[in-house]
Amino acid sequence: MVKQNSFIFLLPLLFIFFFKSSLAASITYNVVSLGAKADGKSDSSKAFLSAWAAACASANPATIYVPNGRFLLGSITFAGQTCKNTRITFRLDGTLVAPSNYNVIGNSGNWITFQRVTGVSVLGGTLDGQGTNLWSCKNSGKNCPNGATSLGFYNSNNIVVDGLTSLNSQMFHIIIYACRNAKLQGTKIMAAGNSPNTDGIHVQLSTGVTILNSRISTGDDCISIGPGNSNLWIENVACGPGHGISIGSLGWDLQEPGVQNVTVKTVTFKGTQNGVRIKSWARASNGFVKSVLFQHLVMVNVQNPVIIDQNYCPDNKNCPGQVSGVKISDVMYQDIHGTSATAVAMNFDCSKKYPCSNIKLVDVNLSYKDQTAQASCSNVGGTSSGVVNPSSCL
Repeated sequence: MVKQNSFIFLLPLLFIFFFKSSLAASITYNVVSLGAKADGKSDSSKAFLSAWAAACASANPATIYVPNGRFLLGSITFAGQTCKNTRITFRLDGTLVAPSNYNVIGNSGNWITFQRVTGVSVLGGTLDGQGTNLWSCKNSGKNCPNGATSLGFYNSNNIVVDGLTSLNSQMFHIIIYACRNAKLQGTKIMAAGNSPNTDGIHVQLSTGVTILNSRISTGDDCISIGPGNSNLWIENVACGPGHGISIGSLGWDLQEPGVQNVTVKTVTFKGTQNGVRIKSWARASNGFVKSVLFQHLVMVNVQNPVIIDQNYCPDNKNCPGQVSGVKISDVMYQDIHGTSATAVAMNFDCSKKYPCSNIKLVDVNLSYKDQTAQASCSNVGGTSSGVVNPSSCL
């Protein structure tokens, strides 16, 4: 009896010991302590890479802390090939700043890259791509660099981006490429409506990507979904200005993985070029789109609220006279309402060779200047139910 009571007495002490041990096991690396300067002018890349190397070498959870201030970074890659740690958090109270001269990173492809990492979280903070001068160069028709994507995750798993703000990217703001299980939430993306190729979030060759509670204002697609994606969930997003949420462009390559199991719900589009769009090149391809749900969407003065465009061929180059090989099926549009900025609020322009199939319209109500809008259908089959305005052409 005495031994049993002694054991019960020891239990709280053991709990305290292990709790304190777990706290001690977690370590924080402050980039300022490693030489970073918060003046926005001194290149702090070396200090950030030192923090990354230390965090990777740790067998315990590690935090890389970026305090208030502006930290200049050149093109930088956080490589995970030799990283032992699968619990690394970047906690940002400050702002990461790209070089003001766009030529410094404009041909690098990416500004901040995570390659082959697992279990990385980026919490808070701001990325300032300083892309306005490059946009001006591009819009003037001069010979300019393509520009760098602000933040890219490649071949990575179990990623979290929470509460991040991305400003004025040179090109794309965020890319998720060949990743599994990525969650982006509370993201704020801002660039001018005339900023070229500044897609908000681009996802490609990935599975299990979730985008929640985000506001995206940019010059291209708010969210673009490229080939080879599955199990995507997009919810509670405000989009505008921008080109809407697009699946595509697809079908550039003859051999191309498809897109399936995509949900886009509770999104407001304001003043955008498109609402929800599926777009494929008018080229031969074995790609496909299937099992897509667009639900609970609000359109406010959107030029093309609902559109499938399978005859995409800018300037009739690289595809004249061809038809799209991408097969589109099992797409539902449910509870979509608001206003169109053009007379045609729903436009289904599908492939002559492979018509769209099993397209469903449920409770869609779109108007144009307080009038009845129009619907246009080419090579598409499907059904409509509930109140559907404009009248379904399926």
